[in-house]
Formats: sequence, structure tokens, C-alpha cells
Amino acid sequence: MSTESDIRGFLASRRAKITPQQAGLPAYGGNRRVPGLRREEVALLAGVSVDYYVRLERGHLAGASEEVLDAVANALRLDDAERAHLYDLARAVARRPARRTNRARGPLPDSVLRVLDSMTDSPAFIRNGRLDILAVNRLGRALYAPLFADHGVQTVNIARFQFLNPAGRDFFPDWEASLNTTVSLLRTEAGRAPGDTDLTGLIGELVTRSEEFRTAWAKHNVRLHHTGRKAFRHPALGEITLDFDAMELPSQPGLTLTAYSAEPATEAHDALQLLAAWASTEDASAAADRG
Repeated sequence: MSTESDIRGFLASRRAKITPQQAGLPAYGGNRRVPGLRREEVALLAGVSVDYYVRLERGHLAGASEEVLDAVANALRLDDAERAHLYDLARAVARRPARRTNRARGPLPDSVLRVLDSMTDSPAFIRNGRLDILAVNRLGRALYAPLFADHGVQTVNIARFQFLNPAGRDFFPDWEASLNTTVSLLRTEAGRAPGDTDLTGLIGELVTRSEEFRTAWAKHNVRLHHTGRKAFRHPALGEITLDFDAMELPSQPGLTLTAYSAEPATEAHDALQLLAAWASTEDASAAADRG
């Protein structure tokens, strides 16, 4: 998909979510042909001409000032993630890169890997915007054991596992919420990195092979994913629900360190201790197999 079509889909989908009453506008007539606001109503709220807003929604964001983008964002009541996505789309259409790239990067610095490995009580991993797991500590590998079960996979990708592996639905018990989070994160990254051919290839694969992904992708939802709770159904330990914090790495733009934790003296904390014990057993078994 082109950036222009992404802009059209995003702005139209946000417009459809707001009623005239929510926007403080009178709703004239009993039969509205569109859900949510009409284009002329968004133009009125944003303080621009109808013709100009129509051009924006058709994908012509190049050249739009920050003031205009802010006015449109305010009119559509965009949240922080949606507002940032609108700006990303505007930058992307203005750049119009001559060729697409795969944003290749070198190996992670040893210092970053040492920090990751030092987190012995918390499952943790480092991912990129495509949701490739680039590095993982011992407990993180244990928690995400089903993703690492296929030894033929060189790069573990959370989205590919979730939508294309039969074990994905079992591993994420809160399926609907997890599905929407994954798709929203990929949609957010697509706005940031429209020239990333690896990302485009992943999205194309998922759209082609997963109807659930295709349906969620068409909603144009985006989100920030910094903290919260996440549930897993571990194949050996059963259901585990943990707190998570996702922290961007300033020295490695585009990479995020995600760490899981649990409050002491809780069921989740007990589950983490069981996970550590299970990981030790698995490590001992693997060492014995190696002879």
C-alpha cells in the first residue's frame, strides 16, 4: 500500500469514530450517509476549507504545516499515538524516498547485551519495530519458549508466530486484545518506516495469509506500548499474567527493551519463580543432551 492510501484510510477511519454530538456540532437531517463526521464538518472544526481538507484526506499531506496538522488532529480528537502517526505519515509522504530500504543494522553492543543478561529475575528481550526478537535473556527465552521451539527459524518474529503458527492462539489467552496490540504496533511502525522492505514484506505476508490480521489491519489503529499487563499460557506452567514495561533504547534508535515483572508475594511472582525453576531444568536437560 502507498503512503497516500494509508493517509486516506487513517483519516477516514478516525473521522468515522466521532459523532457530531461528540464534536459539539448540530446533527441536521435524519439520514446521514457516512458514519461519524462528514469531511465538511472536519474542515469546519479544523478551520480549513472543505476543498483543502478533502485534499488532505486524499493523501496530500506534503506541505501541510504543523498548525494544520494540529488542527486536524484536534478536530478528530486524536490521542498521542494517533497524533504521532499523522505526523509520521506527513513526513513519509513529503520525503518520497527514491528507493526502499531494509534498515539493516549491525549487532547489538556488548554493553546492551550485558544489561539484558544481568536482569536475572525478569524475563526480558530486545525487539525492533517489526517485532523481531533480536536478543533475549534466560527467563525471557523460557517465557517465550513456544516462539523459540522452531529451531529452523533464524529470526523469531512475534507477529508471524501469533498469526501464522497454530500455537499462537494458545500462547496468547487474551487473544483479541493481544491481536489488536500487535497489529497496532506494526501499523505505527509502518508510518515511521515506510521504506522498510522487511516490514512491508512481513505485512504483505500476514495480510495474505491471515484473515484476522487483514481485518485488524484495515482498521488503521495505532498505539503507544510502554506499560501494562500481559497474559501468557505457558505450555509447561499454565497461565501467567505479568506486568511489563517497554523502554526505547536511546543509543539504538528503533529498538525497544521489554521487561516483565511481578509484585512480591503475589500469584504472578510465584509463577515467575516456577518459570525460573523450569528454565533451570530445561538448561540441565539441554546440557545433558550435549553430552
